[in-house]
Amino acid sequence: MISTNQFRNGNHIEVEGTVFKILDFQHVKPGKGGAFVRTKLRRASDGAVIDRTFRAGEKFRPVRTEARKMQFLYADGTDAHFMDAESYEQLSVPQSALADALRWAKPSDQVDVLFIDEAPSDVQLPSAVDLEVSETDPGVRGDTASGGGSKPATLETGARIQVPLFVNVGDRVRVDTRSGEYVSRA
Repeated sequence: MISTNQFRNGNHIEVEGTVFKILDFQHVKPGKGGAFVRTKLRRASDGAVIDRTFRAGEKFRPVRTEARKMQFLYADGTDAHFMDAESYEQLSVPQSALADALRWAKPSDQVDVLFIDEAPSDVQLPSAVDLEVSETDPGVRGDTASGGGSKPATLETGARIQVPLFVNVGDRVRVDTRSGEYVSRA
């Protein structure tokens, strides 16, 4: 069993039969009454984020998690298909559960598939990826008053982000996968 004083960001716990990932937690000791822990949890099944408060010392079942290196093969609209690099075994995960992470993955990319209690549930990507710009409007000199500015661009994976005016079609850009923002040219 895992207690509230053993919480760490990124750990998985089971609450009332549902698996959650701990995004953030804070121990609170009010001047009057018992201590408690305020948490922000992400449900592993659908990615919904909820706020939950637990009494200090409450115990939960720890969830066994494992990340395996796999190759992203393709997404067919309903499922995302992956192949184990060692055993060549293929598996599929509902695409709706991975929609956010798959925006930054190209077919044949190596990714870490997170298994929760032996069932694939999530994809872990590096914090930044390099992708090619497949479509954007040309930047016109003098468009902005300050010399900066941005424009929409579509990347090779189909994701849309804001990029600076000097980025053109065919340029490779580095994108932060957590926030979806342009970082630099690659």
